[in-house]
Amino acid sequence: MPKSKRLMELMMTVNRKRRFKVQELADEFGVSKRTILRDLQELSELGVPLYSEVGPHGGYQVVRERVLPPIAFTEEEAVAMFFAVHALRHYSSLPFEAQSASALSKFYLHMPGDVRDRIDGMKNRVDFITPTRRGDAPYLAILLDAAVHQRVLAIKYESKGEGVDSRPIQPVNIYANNGFWYCTAYCFLRQGFRVFRCDRIREAAYEESGIKPLDLGDVHLNRRESVKPIEPVRLRAELSRSAVQRCEAELWLTPMLQVREDGSGVIDTEVPRGDLPFYTEFFIELGDKAHLEEPAELKDAIRRKLSELLSRYQ
Repeated sequence: MPKSKRLMELMMTVNRKRRFKVQELADEFGVSKRTILRDLQELSELGVPLYSEVGPHGGYQVVRERVLPPIAFTEEEAVAMFFAVHALRHYSSLPFEAQSASALSKFYLHMPGDVRDRIDGMKNRVDFITPTRRGDAPYLAILLDAAVHQRVLAIKYESKGEGVDSRPIQPVNIYANNGFWYCTAYCFLRQGFRVFRCDRIREAAYEESGIKPLDLGDVHLNRRESVKPIEPVRLRAELSRSAVQRCEAELWLTPMLQVREDGSGVIDTEVPRGDLPFYTEFFIELGDKAHLEEPAELKDAIRRKLSELLSRYQ
């Protein structure tokens, strides 16, 4: 096997194994231990983060920040990848902010000059505009990690008009919408799913009081129905086409929405009784584009809220 090919395959092998002994690699590649040691030295000089441990149980190990083997992109793929990352600059916070900036810099600097010129010419011609928000969301990384590994977090959350409270949550996902970051999570305090504005999370740390995580492996961005709401009430509303379009912009609402062929739709589901104040505000925003059929207590709450608003303009 040519040396260049062996080095490439060796790089992929050590990234896959993470921990290994020289003799294992020598046997796998059919070369001497001395040859493998030279190859590992070359990989280290190329930037593969290796370190060795001595002793009977020692060997080589790849540190956490592994270096991926080279990937061949076409010019069009390279341009697409650049702008996919470049578009993220509109967000004041990212779960991988430093890494995305570093990756974009490496990507740009190692492109041929004519491809860089093409990208420079396109920067003022194409963009993915997202509203720039002033609120930072510094806990995106831990929220994402907890969602992936199904762990419980203890957070302090500033609710609109209710101050800051503490609660344990188990994140399901994080997503960006209209310039804000949101976290869908199971709230152990409210005993149901909630959507949290990430810029309103004041503190977040792994929960240590022993709350057992739920099995939410099948719950993800577009599927949250596996856990039934506490104190459920039936919510049914007819929606016009414009109301459906407004609802489709809310990721948390998508599983509840039934869209007809003519573009109109209906919401017919059970929601926690404790969420009715939220739905009061939401249906007021929809105005005459939605017709709420039930529950009656939500209708009453909307009437009271509208009466309060009208009294301010008399």
